[in-house]
This record gives sequence, structure tokens and C-alpha cells, in this order.
Amino acid sequence: MKKVYLLLIGVLQIQAGLYATIKLPALFSNNMVFQRNVQVPVWGWADANEKIELRFHDQVKITRADKSGKWMLRLDPETAGGPYEMTIKGKSSLSVKNILVGEVWICSGQSNMEWRVGQSMNAKQEMAMANNPFIRHIKIGKTISSLPRADFEKGQWNVCDSSTVADFSAIGYFFARNIYNELKVPIGLINASWGGTNIETWISREAFEGSDEFREMIAGMPRMDLDSLTRLKVKASELRIEALQGTRIQDLTPGLLMNTAFDDTRWPVLKQPQLWEEQSIGELDGVVWLRKSIVLPALDFSKEALLELAKIDDNDSTYVNGVKIGSTSQWDAGRKYVVPAGVLKEGKNVIAVRVVDNGGGGGIYGDPAEMKLSLDRFSVSLAGDWKFQVEAVKKNTNENSLPSLCYNAMISPLIPFAFRGVLWYQGESNASRSYQYRKAFPLLIQDWRSKWKNPQMPFYFVQLATFNTDGNSNEGCGWAELREAQTLTLQVPATGMAVTTDIGHPRDIHPTNKQEVGRRLTALALNNIYGKPMESQGPVFRSMEIKGSQVVLSFDHTGTGLVTPDKYGYIKGFEIAGKDQVFHYARAHVSGNTVVLTCDSVENPVAVHFGWIGDASDCNLFNKEGFPAVPFRTDEWKTVTKEEKYKIEKML
Repeated sequence: MKKVYLLLIGVLQIQAGLYATIKLPALFSNNMVFQRNVQVPVWGWADANEKIELRFHDQVKITRADKSGKWMLRLDPETAGGPYEMTIKGKSSLSVKNILVGEVWICSGQSNMEWRVGQSMNAKQEMAMANNPFIRHIKIGKTISSLPRADFEKGQWNVCDSSTVADFSAIGYFFARNIYNELKVPIGLINASWGGTNIETWISREAFEGSDEFREMIAGMPRMDLDSLTRLKVKASELRIEALQGTRIQDLTPGLLMNTAFDDTRWPVLKQPQLWEEQSIGELDGVVWLRKSIVLPALDFSKEALLELAKIDDNDSTYVNGVKIGSTSQWDAGRKYVVPAGVLKEGKNVIAVRVVDNGGGGGIYGDPAEMKLSLDRFSVSLAGDWKFQVEAVKKNTNENSLPSLCYNAMISPLIPFAFRGVLWYQGESNASRSYQYRKAFPLLIQDWRSKWKNPQMPFYFVQLATFNTDGNSNEGCGWAELREAQTLTLQVPATGMAVTTDIGHPRDIHPTNKQEVGRRLTALALNNIYGKPMESQGPVFRSMEIKGSQVVLSFDHTGTGLVTPDKYGYIKGFEIAGKDQVFHYARAHVSGNTVVLTCDSVENPVAVHFGWIGDASDCNLFNKEGFPAVPFRTDEWKTVTKEEKYKIEKML
């Protein structure tokens, strides 16, 4: 009996020891960086009312956990330095080693912020030179939650060297390298980014509830766990799709859909190329079959043919007359498949494409001219009507499906960690709702500042780069309207914007010259925060004066003068319109610190556009410090996205 009693006591002691283990958030781990010159919150979990002693550098702090086991201490401000070790003792103890004190920045947004050093221009050279133990980086694991989390599961601080830097945020790293070279203090980067995310997923529910623009929207967001939300979303999507296509999803037989004999006459129709979110399918993540029948004349079918399908978001398996001719698992890759000799025939031929969309846009998109079938000298366009049928609705919720999901899982666990400011690169996924971005972007900034109780938190962001999208001055352009919304956000105090129209690529949404983006963000921080006065941005439109048929434009931030790299002095990107609201390209030249515009087609100008197009790479007005002019317009005539709103009912 005594042995049993002693064994029981031992088991209870072991269990007590397990429950008494002190725990820190994943953010507090070896190689981390603390923000200098501010109080640094340190928190964690232990037993209820457990005494906690923290030692760091020359500091000793003591507190007790509350009734729930949560505890928090604040270290006194430290100057830059290290490495240090932090030890925490209670009923158990732990330590965090190799801690530096310096400047900490959060890097957030979508794919252009997530874009890695290893994917950037001159990657091998950059990696070979990247041996700086004073730069540290942590990538927060990509995950979502319907409710705010206290911690995240994945992520570790890495010391910068040639073996680790490839996975650093490229913009974050080049920014950090520049800041270190100027200040010679440690730099920490917290990378909470996710490609393809919209801005709404990064904003808290409380912020939406306090916003006149979004209060009604968020009221439709059920308060339930993610599994319950997912089941609700999937069921709603299935019912909506089945009503649209007139058949039950489970009645579809996928193994037959690529065959020419399959009868698709009752299938509904989509226009391709065009994302299906913009058409009858609406917001859907899952698997969709697309079919198109074409009639070919007598040709030499003993030769190979070429099938082009522009781009497909995300993945595809493509069949011609029941024969699989290719598949691709990259949403932004052009589809060009060789059709083997003998597969095509005279008369009816069937092209079937199984599209898997994991999130965001879905379907065939891009240039209609890049959708065609070519054989010898014969070519037939494949743009236009395609039959469709949904095979499956994705059984889990993605980061863009509902508001606040990334905020809850990837931002909330960081609060109230001390840092200097935020670097933000996002907006591509909101281009269809650009006008509402005027409200959403300032709301995000206000939300994060409120959560950290720091109303002057520096917030520096990157304006959308050049990209070949639909629209222009006379049709309206969502991409240009998103840039305008970003520019308007500069009215929020302690913000700054890096313009990148000159360093993008019209056919690549991910410009690889992240070095220059980092330089431009660095200039903002050095000028505004770190006491190194300099011109930190490009010319910003200030005023317009009409002198007969001429327009004279004045700018702020001209630096030491306006300039164009064009060897003939031609300035491009400007357009003029009269009262008819029809824009024409304008001749432009620099006159002192102004730009003078003329256009033979407009005798009485009333409005000016500059860079009002997705592909704004022609724009070549700079200041002598090398910063490009900010795209702008002087009118409010065409806003093609004004009525587009973020709505829960589209996703549930």
C-alpha cells in the first residue's frame, strides 16, 4: 500500500510539473531582436498566480500570472546591442539566447512582400554577399482563424547568412540591409505576409464594426469556429452552384467529361478569358470543368498542333478529344500545349479543361489573342463562350474567403510586441474594389495602431507596380484607381509611399527588382524617423494652371529639379481632355519646376491624367534624386470600381 501511495505521489508531482511549465509565445525564441529605446513587453503563460522572475542584460523584473495563467512584464528601454540571454523562472525555467536590441519592422501584405531574396534580381550574387549576423528574420506561418489567436505555431528567427537569406522577404531584407549600413544597429524583420490575400483578411472584426463603410458587411459574419464557418460556406456554395447549373454536384461523373461523346448541351456558359468571380459562378474555390467544341476543316492532321489557353488560375489538366495533352500548376503561367499528330480531326473537336482553383481568382484569364488553336497555317480563336460544370467545392476556407482570417491568426499573436513600424505591399487582390480601398486601407492602419496603442506608428507602403491590366483613361482603370486610393492614404499621418511604376514589368505581377523598392522605403525611414534629412519621394502633383491651350503643372517633392531619362527630353505618360471627357496623349516638357502640356487635339483643356493605366512603364518624369512622379488625375469622371463592395453574402 505504501508503494502504491508513493507511486501516486510521484505521478501527481510529474503532472504538476507538466502544468507548471512556463511557456512563451513562438515569437520569443533564439536569435530574436528587441526594439531599442522603448519599453519591451514580454509575456507568456504559467500556472495561475505563479511568481515569474525575468532577467535580461542588467534588468530583473518580477510579476505573477493572473487567474488564467497569463503574465506580462515590460523591460526598460535598452540601447542597441547584444547578444544577450533572457531567462525566465517560475516553478520551471527557460531561456532565450542570442537576442539583439535594435530596430524591428513588421513586413506584411501579399505576394510582392512575401517574394523571397532567392527569387529576386541577381539572387545568387545577393545571397553570396548576405553574411550579416545583425539582420534577423522570422516568417510567420501562413494560417487562418475565425477568432483571434494568442500564438502562432510556425516560425523561427533566422540569422542572416548566405544559407538563410534566400527565404527572407526580399523587400524586407534590402530595406534592412540599407538601414543597417546607415545606422549600424541590429535589424529584426517580422514577415507576416501571404500571396494573393486581400486587405480585408488583415483587418480585425472590431475595426469593421466601428466603420460606417463596413459595419453592415461584418454584421453578416457569423461568430463561430472555423470548422463551422467552413461547413456553412461550402453548403451555401453548393446550393448556389446547383441552382445555377441545374444539376447536383454529386451527380457529375468526372471520368467522362473529357470525351467528345459527352453531351454538354445543357451546361451553362462562361466567357473566357475572364475570371469566373466576375461572372455567374461568382466566388468559388474548387474544381470546374470547361468545355468548348470547335469545327475544323480538312487539314493535315498528321502534323502537330499548338493549343494556347492564355493563363489559368490556379491549376489545369487539359484534354483534346479525350487525350490529355498537358497540365500546369502555376496560376500566372501561360498555357501552351502541343497537340500530338492525329488527335485532331475534320469536323467537331472538343477541348476540355479541368481547372482547380485554390483561392482568389479562378478560370482562364489574360489576352483573348492568346487563346487559339494553330495547325500549320490555320488558326482558330478559342476566346468566347465555354460550357462549364462544377465538379467540387473546396472543403476548407481560404484566407480570402471571409474577413479578418489572417489578422486573427498572423497579426493578433504579435500584439503587443514592440517594433518601430510597418512595411506594407498589398493591393493587387483589391483592384476590382479599388474605390472601396480608400476606406479599407486607412481602416487597416487605424486598426493596427489602435491594437498597439501607437497612434503614430510609421506605416510605409509600396504603390502598385506596372502591370498590363484592362482599362485606360477613356475606359476607366481599376488598377489606376487602386494606385489613387493608395495615394489618398498619404493623408493619414506618419505614412509614406514608394512609387514603382518604373521598375515593374507589364507581363509580370511580381517585379524582381526588389532592391530598388527597398531603397525607396529606406529613404522614407531615414528621412522621417532616423534623422537623416533627404528627398525621400518623387514629384507629387500640387496644382494645375490653364493658359489657353497649355496646361502648366506644379509639383511638390521636386528635389533638386525635375528630370527625364529620355535622351531627347520627351516626357511620357501625360494625357489631356476637354469638356468632352475624351483623353488624348499630350506633349510635355520641363520648365523649371513645372511641366508644360500641349495637345493639338484639345484646344481647351480642363483635365489631366498621368499614368492612368495599369502598364504605366512609359511614365518617365522623375526628380534628380531618382524618384518617379506619383500617378494622378485632376478629375473625378470615371470610377469603374465605385459600386464594387466587399460582401459576406458573396462568400457564404
